[in-house]
Amino acid sequence: MPKGYWVSVYRTISDPEKPAAYNKLAGPAVVAGGGRVLARGGRVVAHDAGIAERTVLIEFDSFEQAVAARESAAYQEALVALSDGVERDFRIVEGVD
Repeated sequence: MPKGYWVSVYRTISDPEKPAAYNKLAGPAVVAGGGRVLARGGRVVAHDAGIAERTVLIEFDSFEQAVAARESAAYQEALVALSDGVERDFRIVEGVD
C-alpha cells in the first residue's frame, strides 16, 4: 500500500505567534494520526518557481491515513489557531508503492 505524505510550504508568515500556537496543537494531532515528521524547517534550495521558505514533510502509512489525520478534530483545532497567520501551500500526496 502506498504511503501518504503531507507537504507544506510556507509562502509567508505574517503573525509568528499563530504558527507557534498551531505547532503546539498540530504536533500531537499528527502523532495521534500516525504521522512521522521527516523534514521541518531545515535548509531549502528552491528551483524554478519554488519558494525557499519553511517546508514541512510528514509521512503516513497510507494516503487514506494522511487524509484522515488532516480531517481529524484535533488537527482542525490546530488550523483554527493558525488561521490567517500564514500563507502556505499544503498538499497531501500519495507515495509510490
